[in-house]
Amino acid sequence: MDRGFVRKRAVGLLSVAAAAAVAGVLPAAASTGAGGSFIGGLNNVATVSSTIPANGDVNPYGVAIVPQSHGNLTAGDILVSNFNNAANKQGTGTTIVEVSPGGRQKLFATIPATSVPGRVGLTTALVALRSGWVIVGSLPTADGTSATATPGELFVLDPSGHVREVIRGDGIDGPWDATALDRGSTADLFVSNVLNGITKGQPATTTKGNVVRLALNLTGAIPRVVSSTVIANGISVHTDPAALIVGPTGVALSPSGTLFVADTVNSRIARVPDAIDRNSAVNAGAASATVAAGTPLNGPLGLALTPNGDLLAANGGDNNLVELTQGGKFVATKDVDTADPPGGALFGLATTANPNRVYFVNDDANTLNVLH
Repeated sequence: MDRGFVRKRAVGLLSVAAAAAVAGVLPAAASTGAGGSFIGGLNNVATVSSTIPANGDVNPYGVAIVPQSHGNLTAGDILVSNFNNAANKQGTGTTIVEVSPGGRQKLFATIPATSVPGRVGLTTALVALRSGWVIVGSLPTADGTSATATPGELFVLDPSGHVREVIRGDGIDGPWDATALDRGSTADLFVSNVLNGITKGQPATTTKGNVVRLALNLTGAIPRVVSSTVIANGISVHTDPAALIVGPTGVALSPSGTLFVADTVNSRIARVPDAIDRNSAVNAGAASATVAAGTPLNGPLGLALTPNGDLLAANGGDNNLVELTQGGKFVATKDVDTADPPGGALFGLATTANPNRVYFVNDDANTLNVLH
């Protein structure tokens, strides 16, 4: 990351047009803070588009908004990665779809099996850079179970959706989610990992989930990894027949250089200070790293910063979006899928400003939705 980031970085939020017609009106947010809520004034949920491409891939996970137009990418469109194939086996999805705010869906990329000596199963780790590069994580399985899960890799795609580089090793071991500080010619990529210490699904429980920071040089023909540093460890992980792996998912970087990590297993948000420059790992599983824990957090998965600087988590244990300050004060909660109690449909999400929007996937319905 740019060492001047903390002092002078401007918040880079996209302005995206309104999505499809309103599908329903939500009750007012249950606010526990003093005003200033980002989601408090957003009461309408709409389905923007199906996320199922022609090959039938399902289970949308990652969400990323295209920052600049390049090649087949249009600024303001939303990219969504699919984790399952048409047979609904986890860790076998190979596609990324691109959806316009108005609901037009097209296939951005299919990752061919020949890209790696193994399989492909695209995760929530999805990042779109200003230079047109798209980076997506893969945690593949042979049969949809953790017993056949392998460490995976990061695929680097050009703006036409072609794989130009595969990042293996460099601390990548079950990449589950990602965020980046994008400076144009360089970027730092923060990736949460869930397979450290787990082989063939065993042991079923560990505290070895971590976050690695990859420094990328983007000035050459393809992005190049300059360095790899584990900046957080000690996060709980367990295998799960229904969810494959449960472990550290969402990662969000604040303008001050603090990285926030969704500790899904323990329904908490952890803090990693000085994530830009640190050369040693914080025990993000320790009580001292806790920003917030417990209700209304309920298995938080996706995590993003809102335009007003709050954190927004997508609960995996119910259908609530939870807004909280970076200091851990709960601000508001909102159920964005009242038709499907008790929940479990949410995963990746992204926020925009002018107009204020929250884009999120519903992996029960296989749709990209918008809260506005």
